[in-house]
Amino acid sequence: MSAEANKQTVARFLELFSSGAVKETMAMMTDDATWWVAGTMPISGTYTRAQFEKLLSGVLDVCTGPIRIEPRDWTAEGDRVALEAESFVDTRNGRTYNNLYHFLFKVRDGKIAAVKEYLDTMHTNAILCTP
Repeated sequence: MSAEANKQTVARFLELFSSGAVKETMAMMTDDATWWVAGTMPISGTYTRAQFEKLLSGVLDVCTGPIRIEPRDWTAEGDRVALEAESFVDTRNGRTYNNLYHFLFKVRDGKIAAVKEYLDTMHTNAILCTP
């Protein structure tokens, strides 16, 4: 697939992610997909697709709606799509989660095969991981 087609795949993936459609989002990932989250907070580390689905569902339980991820700047080359993004969501305990990211996606056959997520881990830990 072309770099532009891979960029469109990532854009669609983020649209689904931002809508809260967990099953549809996961269906856009390969069976052997991995998702890595930077840092040393409780949700940092590498997840399989099934583990990431469980993590995402748990995070959504503390939010009033889906985490909206808005892409900002893109770079696509070969099977890799890199982007800067910003997220927004309110939590059930009255806090606002608004983070900045750098994502690196690897796309294979029109699906997401791997993701590396770099973010402000202190903000994530304080808002999403701390009761």
